[in-house]
Amino acid sequence: MAIPDFQTLMLPTLKVLDDGNEHPFKDVVEVLATEFKLTQEELSEMLPSRRARTFYNRVAWAKFYLKKAGLVAQTKRSYLSITRLGLETIKSELNYINIKFLEQFPDYIKSKESDSAEDLDQAQPSDGVVKNTPEEVLEENYTKLNSALAIDLLDIVKSSSPTFFERLVVNLLVSMGYGGTLANAARVTKRSGDEGIDGVIDEDRLGLDSIYIQAKRWEGVVGRPEIQKFVGALSGQRATKGVFITTSDFTKEALEFVKNNNHYKVVLINGFTLAKLMIENNVGVSVATTYEVKSIDSDFFVDE
Repeated sequence: MAIPDFQTLMLPTLKVLDDGNEHPFKDVVEVLATEFKLTQEELSEMLPSRRARTFYNRVAWAKFYLKKAGLVAQTKRSYLSITRLGLETIKSELNYINIKFLEQFPDYIKSKESDSAEDLDQAQPSDGVVKNTPEEVLEENYTKLNSALAIDLLDIVKSSSPTFFERLVVNLLVSMGYGGTLANAARVTKRSGDEGIDGVIDEDRLGLDSIYIQAKRWEGVVGRPEIQKFVGALSGQRATKGVFITTSDFTKEALEFVKNNNHYKVVLINGFTLAKLMIENNVGVSVATTYEVKSIDSDFFVDE
């Protein structure tokens, strides 16, 4: 099944604690994972930032809101227990708990009087519909902004000259760690007479292996014949690794050909992927605004 949203996890989290004992938070997460029959793949799913596991993050926010309402308490670091109010609430045979439900509790209302809590609740509407945690909302909007930026970036790349495009590809590959230095990378690109190959770049700083490049600033999709021609050029150079970059896209047949080819390692990069790689590696873009998302430093609170 799909990973439940954080509001769906509120009631199950409270039920895990209904024995009145203290429970390590990690144990609560494990019990809920078993209850919802989540696969290892689902448990390993990360937020887009790769900073936290999605399921763990959602249980943490379910706990946060239950704690705000006074239904659970954090007895010591990373330990939870149900409160008397929580026990009374769970006896009412509820079918669900969500943010809207929690608004009946005085502690929850009181917490909204502080500026920080009010800001948080504005980010999380109390209509019982919202499903994403604050981190997921932030990262979803971050992803949307980057997607819009990628579209604009690709339009600019498509309008550039072939020479500029080749230089852009070199800059990108060097920024990704290939070729050693920009001077070395630029020196070996654009070998004339190599049909189907626009350049060669070292795979690492020591030059232990080479990667052959084909860069096409095209509008039409790239089909299988062009990829076969590129692979043939690799064979002529006795090479096994290549990168085919285009500002457009690849046909299904081209993708299948590369997937089923066991003799050559060829990576296909279409226009949108190229733009995303440029953003990730700060090529042709600059930082406009920075937001820091902070968390508790557990080591700071260790008693010596």
